[in-house]
Amino acid sequence: MEKDTEAVALASGVSIRSAAQRHAAELAILVDIAAHGFASWLWYGAVMRGEVDTAMERGRLRMRDARNHDSWKNALVAEIDGEVVGASIGFRVPESILQEEPPHPALAPLLALQQRAVGNWFVDSLAVYRAHRGKGIARALLGHEVSRGEGRPLSLIAESCNATALRLYEAFGFRQLERRDAFPIHETREPHQWVLMERH
Repeated sequence: MEKDTEAVALASGVSIRSAAQRHAAELAILVDIAAHGFASWLWYGAVMRGEVDTAMERGRLRMRDARNHDSWKNALVAEIDGEVVGASIGFRVPESILQEEPPHPALAPLLALQQRAVGNWFVDSLAVYRAHRGKGIARALLGHEVSRGEGRPLSLIAESCNATALRLYEAFGFRQLERRDAFPIHETREPHQWVLMERH
């Protein structure tokens, strides 16, 4: 079996395996955790348009759709006793992204950074539920994403205000390449930047 489809047990009782479509709701929550609420803020647009009843319903639908790069098809889940405790999503950035236009102004800086990573393995999301942090799960998921990259350069986008994540990525050999100002989505939140990081 390939490494990314094999259930791998860690010393802490955690196993990492490829996600299935049934994990879509969990993935939506974890993607939103990784984005600190940015994803659900975007997904709420579907509520305003009358397409769904909640932002998380929209997120679940997105995670269920295998046509999306950032869906269950390209996700890994970390489990303890069959319960999902964390996840990551990774994929090779296609050249077609260079022709894409941001569907919302808030996505413009993210798209501009991602367009610099064409051909790279892109770690789109990585998150662990708060109750399970400090167990090495995020580090293990990131290690699996490195393996899935099969020697390609790796890229990811982090938030400038997330010091814990930045330390983890830098410990894995990622370096900061470029920053773009993030779209202000909450009046109470401090302004921050999106940080493109790369590992060779």
